[in-house]
Amino acid sequence: MHKAGDVVLGGLFEMNFFSTYSELSYTSEPQQPICHGFDVLGFTQAQTMAFAIDEINRNSNLLPNVTLGYSLYDNCNKLGIGFRAALSLTSGLEEQVILHETCVGTPPVLGIVGDDSSTRSIAISTVLGLYRVPMVSYFSTCSCLSDRQKFPSFFRTIPSDAFQVRAMIQILKHFGWTWAGLLISDNDYGLHAARSFQTDLGPSGGGCLAYLEILPEGDDPAELRRIVNVMKKSTAHVVIVFAHEGHIINLMEEVVRQNVTGLQWMASEAWSSSAMLQTPRLMPYLAGTLGIAIRRGEIPGLREFMLQIRPELHHNSNRNKMVNQFWEYTFQCRFAPPPEGWVEAGGALCTGHEDLENVETEFLDILNLRPEYNVYKAVYALAYALDDMLHCEPGRGPFNRNSCGNLQRLEPWQLVYYLEKVNFTTPFGDQVSFDENGDVLPIYDIMNWLWLPDGRIKIQNVGEVKKSAFKGEELTLDEDKIFWNFESKEPPHSVCSESCPPGTRMARKKGEPECCFDCIPCSEGKISNKTDSMECTSCPVDFWSSPQRDHCLPKKIDFLSYHEPLGICLTVTSLLGTFICAVVLGIFIYHRRTPIVRANNSELSFQLLLSLKLCFLCSLLFIGHPRQWTCQLRHAAFGISFVLCVSCILVKTMVVLAVFKASKPGGEASLKWFGAVQQRGTVLVLTSIQATICTAWLVSSSPAPHKNTKYHNDKIVYECVVGSTIGFAVLLGYIGLLAVLSFLLAFLARNLPDNFNEAKLITFSMLIFCAVWVAFVPAYISSPGKYADAVEVFAILASSFGLLVALFGPKCYIILLRPERNTKKAIMGRGNTKS
Repeated sequence: MHKAGDVVLGGLFEMNFFSTYSELSYTSEPQQPICHGFDVLGFTQAQTMAFAIDEINRNSNLLPNVTLGYSLYDNCNKLGIGFRAALSLTSGLEEQVILHETCVGTPPVLGIVGDDSSTRSIAISTVLGLYRVPMVSYFSTCSCLSDRQKFPSFFRTIPSDAFQVRAMIQILKHFGWTWAGLLISDNDYGLHAARSFQTDLGPSGGGCLAYLEILPEGDDPAELRRIVNVMKKSTAHVVIVFAHEGHIINLMEEVVRQNVTGLQWMASEAWSSSAMLQTPRLMPYLAGTLGIAIRRGEIPGLREFMLQIRPELHHNSNRNKMVNQFWEYTFQCRFAPPPEGWVEAGGALCTGHEDLENVETEFLDILNLRPEYNVYKAVYALAYALDDMLHCEPGRGPFNRNSCGNLQRLEPWQLVYYLEKVNFTTPFGDQVSFDENGDVLPIYDIMNWLWLPDGRIKIQNVGEVKKSAFKGEELTLDEDKIFWNFESKEPPHSVCSESCPPGTRMARKKGEPECCFDCIPCSEGKISNKTDSMECTSCPVDFWSSPQRDHCLPKKIDFLSYHEPLGICLTVTSLLGTFICAVVLGIFIYHRRTPIVRANNSELSFQLLLSLKLCFLCSLLFIGHPRQWTCQLRHAAFGISFVLCVSCILVKTMVVLAVFKASKPGGEASLKWFGAVQQRGTVLVLTSIQATICTAWLVSSSPAPHKNTKYHNDKIVYECVVGSTIGFAVLLGYIGLLAVLSFLLAFLARNLPDNFNEAKLITFSMLIFCAVWVAFVPAYISSPGKYADAVEVFAILASSFGLLVALFGPKCYIILLRPERNTKKAIMGRGNTKS
């Protein structure tokens, strides 16, 4: 089909399915191939291009004073025929080429709209790209055509398969389908799609292919049976098919034969609107199919233009013989005699006056324009690029020396430059521009095959997926409209392994795809707070994992508390001991003039009772939340209180020995060293030594509160670290030294006369004291956390009670219960009797 113009655009369309010769005959005289099997859709696309050019010529704002023409060829669905047509368009139709003529002027066509096949576009664009002849395809989707090094002048108004794959992955991700099968055709279309799926599915959607099978060319029952068996055995409930309808029809026959139901089919744009597959026999299996479809558009005025088509009644004219073939196909008539080059249509003779409005034909179905809409955009892209070039201001152009292109000496490569920058909006509202790879801003409709209760089949639009310059890729779905061919009427569930809940991590199964995994619970102290976590994260130091391992909880704080039973018992015992000391002190003060009190050095007894009271009270510092001041004070108070106590006992023992020695002839002088002043001074000096030890310890390496996590993983044990082990050892060692010395002196004085002798009581009390603290050391070392404090408190209380009872129990017994023995005569008499 041809139309003259100032600038001619070429077009390649599939207007016939078959040709007599599958390939060209490279003999000395090539024969014209005979095409047959009229394709009304290809003819509709060609007429859409003719309409777009006619509309542009009538538009005074676009290419004013320039008339566009066209030259449209049938590729007969064959690579060789399409390739020869493209070369004819670009090199001219002359049978002879005169070599001595200068190659100047406008080339035969400035650009080509086509082809509809990726394979043909690859072959044609490889050659045209050498000469930078622009080629704008409306149906070639192979992602390989985005390679600008191989195809520098190729553009397209249909999205690349790479985007179609990403669109399908978005749908898979939207419904949570991570486990799907892929069936492809054995050509560029299918193989490149499979490569894109294998590359993008994992990183983009977190999914995997359960299987990848190549559909055979033609009818191969054994291979089709094997493929369907793979589908039946697989746990994947979603099947993606990247192939043309011719490949799928044989597959579906085997699916029907084996009655394979329960699958969710996903269709590529090559068959998502195929009428061939929309039959009542296949609907039990294909109903509910989700498919990617070329964007539907509206072209105002196209129907009216098509109704004006009329055939050529003069057969010697070949300018529009495709119209004649369309006429024969539509009205089932023939022109007589039939022109050479096509098969007779048969039937009645065509008059050329038949009415297109009175016949039912898909040619006039303009409500579902998809490839036609892409043709329309391709023609306008070339027109806008040419318009931009003709509006170039001389001296400010983009070419050599700021020159511009002109209509008289127009070069195709100049149009390529402007095509790369073209940007316009169609009447339907879609923006058209090309990226650096020649790909248009992609947009797809999402179709759903609806099987109505009355048996009718409807393909409905349920959403779209598009990419914009600002928002990136967007998926829009109206899920309420989607028909699901399942009993539940809900989307199917298609995963290899169920999602791992929070508290677990994924562990990939060896030798299987990454979507197949086991869920391993997080170990103690680690959590995962989201679904499908790859790793478990450790909780912070002061936190521990919950029982479900899905969040971190603050660790329990553990110390010897006033609120727990052990702490309460120790506190009550400490206060009881303090109270008993106060009572005994009150008794001794009240009976201070009685012989039993006076005979045993009453001043030292009062000091001893006060020091015991301090010993009982200092144990309270070991209970409660450890703080800096309590940690520093507890050991100092303990050490000084016990040294004060033991010092009093030591001086009492030494006084007993001195008095006995003074009772012997010549021993009076020994008493002058143990007067009241000397006794007080000795106690003060011995206590000051301990105070010095404590001060040095606190200054050099002070005890401090510490969070201990070694004992329990889920608890923080607050404790006081001693700071310097040597300081603590010296403190205990000094107390032990005084206690042992007191014990030895008391043991030596145990058999002295009863008149003055308190040594037996001191011996017994020191024996209890030493036994308690010798047992304390290993118990303290082996006790963890708060139990070490409890052991120390128990040792303090036990030794304090031992001293209190051993030293003051017998005296209180006499004072309170046997007052008749609390006389000087009784005490002296008991002593004389023993002597």
